[in-house]
Amino acid sequence: MSDKKVGLSDTMKAKTEPKTFKRNPIPGTKYTIAISSAKGGVGKSTFATNLALALKKNDCKVGILDADIYGPSLPKLFSINEKPESDGQILKPIKKYDIQCMSIGFLTDEQTPMIWRGPMVTSAIKTFTQKVGWKDLDFIIVDMPPGTGDTQLTFAQEINIDSAIIISTPQEIALQDVKRGIRMFEKLKVNILGLVDNMSFFIGDDGKRYNIFGDGGVKKTADAFNKEFLGEIPINSDVGRYGDIGKPIVEADSNHEISKIYLEFASKIKRNYF
Repeated sequence: MSDKKVGLSDTMKAKTEPKTFKRNPIPGTKYTIAISSAKGGVGKSTFATNLALALKKNDCKVGILDADIYGPSLPKLFSINEKPESDGQILKPIKKYDIQCMSIGFLTDEQTPMIWRGPMVTSAIKTFTQKVGWKDLDFIIVDMPPGTGDTQLTFAQEINIDSAIIISTPQEIALQDVKRGIRMFEKLKVNILGLVDNMSFFIGDDGKRYNIFGDGGVKKTADAFNKEFLGEIPINSDVGRYGDIGKPIVEADSNHEISKIYLEFASKIKRNYF
């Protein structure tokens, strides 16, 4: 019997080391962009939906996959209350704002908790990526759940992710998880397009800038890991107000200062791929 002790690091390496993964594209799509935060509560889902809408306004055909099995946000953010059609084999995405959409939230009651173990989550992800009738998409935006668990590993190991965008607020407690997320994507050889500083600052009625969650932390993290810093998105009450009524700000008011930031992000992404 071997005397070698297996520690936590060995276990993690065994689970995340990219050895013989066969990564498949999502049928019906050209490019897959994962929106990740590794930390909950930093506005990742709001970012994902508004980026999808901004890409649409940049004349791209776009879909959005809400991969947060335990806490789906797309039904609320897009005000979708219907269930997708199916022929028994393939689920048909629900189209809203000219975006093809899919979420576990379309298939369950809003108040039903998803008490699922890892294999069930993995099975759901495979269904949403391989058995959904995505059609002729330039981009599919994947709203990833927070953390670095089964869902993230399933995507990174089995799905051909063209790039990931990491969202964070600037305080250190959020950035600690972001650093773990960066290392996860690096180990799994997923390209990180860049980092976004969300809810970066607030402009008061007095016109002054208030750095509620700290200043510059996301850019410093991007620099430390040699990743591109994509920019800042300030706190603005209109973002939450439009999200609560199921019409994200880019769709509700494309001339809004926040919408213009998303449109610029989308323009950069489009130039990067086309």
